[in-house]
Amino acid sequence: MSEQSIGKIDTHQSIWDPAWECASRIQIEEIQLERLQSMLRRIYENVPFYKKRLAEHGIHPSDIKTLKDLSKLPFTYKDDLRDNYPYNMFAVPLKEVVRVHSSSGTTGIPTVVGYTKNDLNNWSDLVARFVTAAGVTSDDIVQISFGYGLFTGGFGLHYGVEKVGATVIPISSGNTERQIKIMQDFGTTTLVATPSYALHMAEVMKELGIDPQRDLKLRVGLFGAEPWSESMRKELERVWGIIATDNYGLSEVMGPGVSGECTCCNGLHIFEDHFIPEIIDPETGDVMAPGQEGELVFTAITKEALPILRYRTKDITSLNYEPCSCGRTLVRMRKTLGRTDDMLIIRGVNVFPSQIETVLMEIEEVEPHYLLVVDRQGYLDTLEVQVEVPERFFTGEFKELESLTEKIRRRIETLLNIGVKVKLVEPRSIERSMGKAKRVLDKRRL
Repeated sequence: MSEQSIGKIDTHQSIWDPAWECASRIQIEEIQLERLQSMLRRIYENVPFYKKRLAEHGIHPSDIKTLKDLSKLPFTYKDDLRDNYPYNMFAVPLKEVVRVHSSSGTTGIPTVVGYTKNDLNNWSDLVARFVTAAGVTSDDIVQISFGYGLFTGGFGLHYGVEKVGATVIPISSGNTERQIKIMQDFGTTTLVATPSYALHMAEVMKELGIDPQRDLKLRVGLFGAEPWSESMRKELERVWGIIATDNYGLSEVMGPGVSGECTCCNGLHIFEDHFIPEIIDPETGDVMAPGQEGELVFTAITKEALPILRYRTKDITSLNYEPCSCGRTLVRMRKTLGRTDDMLIIRGVNVFPSQIETVLMEIEEVEPHYLLVVDRQGYLDTLEVQVEVPERFFTGEFKELESLTEKIRRRIETLLNIGVKVKLVEPRSIERSMGKAKRVLDKRRL
């Protein structure tokens, strides 16, 4: 199936198009190859950085004959975007760029991404596809509690939800009591937020005497922007009484809309007509076989303003090419385990916050708020797990507190095979976030 015959599977014709989302692997790869070759020609001719990088690897766009040749191409790193700040990675004149987003730049020079009018249309379509897969319809009232502004999350979800025909409440993040009041008064049926903020909202509701399942109409949660475990999904569904689905995106590749779960909640469907995913060994850069765990790499093959080649996301996951029970044949990525730069190495053991989260979420006595404090005593790394527990543990017998501490410690040590210290803390003593939760305090870097 050629690019000229794309009308048969045109994703602009409808949000849910079985002809495309249930296409054969051969059809998918034919379109990917055509779009990859076109994209390579564009960046070679219009982005000096890529022309130089390809030349350094002895590669010309005409050398790429099959999708397997993708592995011959160089990677793109976040620092490449920073080094070309603000516009030197753009493949079109600035007058064709109708929107600019950017990272916060809190850890250095921000990364800047641009969108043409066609990029924005594609972005809206992609978000519309994943929210439709998650069960959102034109009858829904969607409250977007992502931040609006240079962060891509709020605007990305906003226009995609509008394309579905749903009603949008663009409330942004923060002011939690007002968020809850709006939910009650406006009849919100779908919540867009980070999972950690959704749990915080539920916590505030409990204090206000509001029962989400009794007093609200919420039925779907679209959660993303930070890694979260299956155990946290269960907790979100328990406290809110909703279907909690995951979605994934990053501004360098597009923003939200790169992938998302359907209601089967069995992996996030990647929209392969726009993105080619790979899993690589984060140490060697070698491409890994389907099903193997490694670092996720994306090539954005349809973006006009900022096409990006083999972008190293640092997110750890795996790919499943088996068709989903929903009928979609698009490859699915497993929920991200974490990021390579979030991974802690404690006495030679690799530790992801999500691993500890899974243990904590399965212990009924604890609250879903925790902090990992890493330090060094002499030459030895230490890990302290701070976790909130209900107030009653601090007013009851000390041995009850001691017993729970030991229970948590044993379970974590069984999982990680290293010694840890567990500290039970009072409710609300761990800082809350309106956006991405801060799970780690690494004092070794201070």
